[in-house]
Amino acid sequence: MPQTLAVPAHSELIIKKSRFIGCVQPMSDRASAQAHVDALWKAHPGAAHICWALLAGGQSAAVDDGEPSGTAGRPMLDVLRHQDLEGVLATVVRYFGGVKLGAGGLVRAYTDSIAQALLTAQKVQLQRMQTLQCLVPYALEGLLRREIEYAGAELLQVEHASLVTLHLRLPQTQAATFVAHINEQAQGRAGWL
Repeated sequence: MPQTLAVPAHSELIIKKSRFIGCVQPMSDRASAQAHVDALWKAHPGAAHICWALLAGGQSAAVDDGEPSGTAGRPMLDVLRHQDLEGVLATVVRYFGGVKLGAGGLVRAYTDSIAQALLTAQKVQLQRMQTLQCLVPYALEGLLRREIEYAGAELLQVEHASLVTLHLRLPQTQAATFVAHINEQAQGRAGWL
């Protein structure tokens, strides 16, 4: 089951006089990732490179930022994939120390920076959520609210018209059981959209 990170985690390595500052953190989309990288450039104006990798579904990215192609972003992305992470941004700020590392050395440096940060990272399981809409007569609104709370679901919105429509979200794995339970409790008077 995929995981994400609870909070950012950092690492710092010195390899042949070059300083590599690694960070892994939760990030949901590419626009947010780009904004974070732009902020890193402001915080580290003397850095030679800020390479990054984002694993966020269809918005994933791997950026070498001037390092030889395939020596930074892609290896960092591979580390995230190997850890079965989702919704995570990995960044490495490099201050060049004057000694060239070669392609293999760069791959190891960027990979190790992210791997070191992940050693201290707090991981959390991702749950796929499902949104449901239930229509009930006014007399059953209280029952449904109690069942939503008891199931640990999140009540998103309530609309009052000829029937009461309750919008709720709960883990996808619990949805079918919840619907069956409500149908039984409401004795056929609950409708679903």
